[in-house]
Amino acid sequence: MAAAWASIAAAREGASVVLVDKGYVGTSGVTATAGPGHWFVPPDPEKRAAAVAQREAIACGIADERWMARILEETWQQLPKLEGYYEFGINDAGIKIYGAVRGPEYMRALRQLAEALSVRILDQSPALELLLHHDGSVAGARGIHRQRNEAWTVRAAGVVLATGGCAFFSRLLGSRTNTGDGYLMAAEAGVELSGMEFSSQYIVAPAFSTMARGMSYAYATYYGPDRRPLDIPTQAGGNRALARHMLRGPVYCDLGRMPLDIRARLPFISPNVMLPFVRRGIDPFNDQFPVTLIAEGTIRGMGGIKVVDDDCQTAVGGLYAAGDAASRELVTGAVSGGGAINSAWALSSGCWSGRAAARRALTHGRRANQPAQPIGQPAFRPRREPVSIDLGQVITTAHDEATHYDKNLFRSGPKLERSLERLDDLWRELRDSLQGEGVGLVRAREACAIVASARWSYTAALHRSETRGQHQREDAPDMLPRFAQRQSLSGIDRIRSSFQRDSGQAEAKTG
Repeated sequence: MAAAWASIAAAREGASVVLVDKGYVGTSGVTATAGPGHWFVPPDPEKRAAAVAQREAIACGIADERWMARILEETWQQLPKLEGYYEFGINDAGIKIYGAVRGPEYMRALRQLAEALSVRILDQSPALELLLHHDGSVAGARGIHRQRNEAWTVRAAGVVLATGGCAFFSRLLGSRTNTGDGYLMAAEAGVELSGMEFSSQYIVAPAFSTMARGMSYAYATYYGPDRRPLDIPTQAGGNRALARHMLRGPVYCDLGRMPLDIRARLPFISPNVMLPFVRRGIDPFNDQFPVTLIAEGTIRGMGGIKVVDDDCQTAVGGLYAAGDAASRELVTGAVSGGGAINSAWALSSGCWSGRAAARRALTHGRRANQPAQPIGQPAFRPRREPVSIDLGQVITTAHDEATHYDKNLFRSGPKLERSLERLDDLWRELRDSLQGEGVGLVRAREACAIVASARWSYTAALHRSETRGQHQREDAPDMLPRFAQRQSLSGIDRIRSSFQRDSGQAEAKTG
């Protein structure tokens, strides 16, 4: 979603725009499988102030009210401009509903609008590394068209990384293309990450399906292995309580508390939710079925590439970040933005970065033919003689370290250190000896990005020795005033952490 909005905004500025996607623009990413709402508040000062204040009250002290106000305004201005490409719903009062959209149709509309604005779309063409000028500014990107096994290079004075977050191959619905690729490319360019410790969000799903749509489970009753009801909180702490039971044995569920009117509307609101049950002959309102928790990583977390100005530019000239690829702490704080705020952020950051990248390209386009250097490291340019590496095993190990309940949800210093030791070993193996070729580069870089993302997440979690919002440490259960700051990370091999003080000074640590 963010990439599509960025390309549309850039094209409207008059720039020549290329949009590349690991999958197919319109079906890849988490939006296409969802029914995303947007944080959509009318421009009434009192309503806007109330919306911001409500969010600020739960942000745990690290959000920014000015940025919240900015995304409210940008979303209000831009979303209705899809009229003519997307058919917005109408409520019972005859008022058009802009905030809630149907994911598949929404993404199809964004693609159609981008095409109408002459955006060149390269589907099935994952970006794999950035190009930099000798002065460190961005010069473009390189990747491969995997269906034709052909390399591509795009020279550009403005590049937006809108590659999504990282779900660590958790089977989260729609997340197959979200493997942290943008984080790795940005870090290779010397860009900082921020908020990576906030990566422990989980969602309930049937154990036999990837259908992770949380609304229905507000009406769930859960049962243990003996099929007796479990006492699970319906609000804060519910997933942690479920996870503790799941560590002991299977957990079952029914949705019998869902009101009849909502049951009747469910197939129209989210038609895909019922399909796994229909296929298995399960009546979820009367039959108990097994459930699991699926890790949402940095997609429903908050961390990502650190932006340094209102245009969502990074510390590298001409390189921007949008959507889940960027850190969302400025608008969500330490608590997930869920669907609505994250969607508004994806739209807004996409528009801001797209416009800024276009303006830069229009003024710096003459540099397109100047020398540039590709900067991809692992899988491109190993430090030692390449050897065969079992990438499937690497991904399985990284997935287990980054998503296992006992390691990621129930965090402690010793657990984090043990996971980091394993992840560091994987990283050294990939960095020193992995060589990708042709289409094989895609999986090789995904493995590198997943391991790198897990190392950043756990390094940040280790250094934030407190409990704040989504990040909870069993050995540090209190929220401490001195940590009411955003944490930045830099480096790939040797990761450096810093908490920026209000005075401009920073407390730094190296891991």
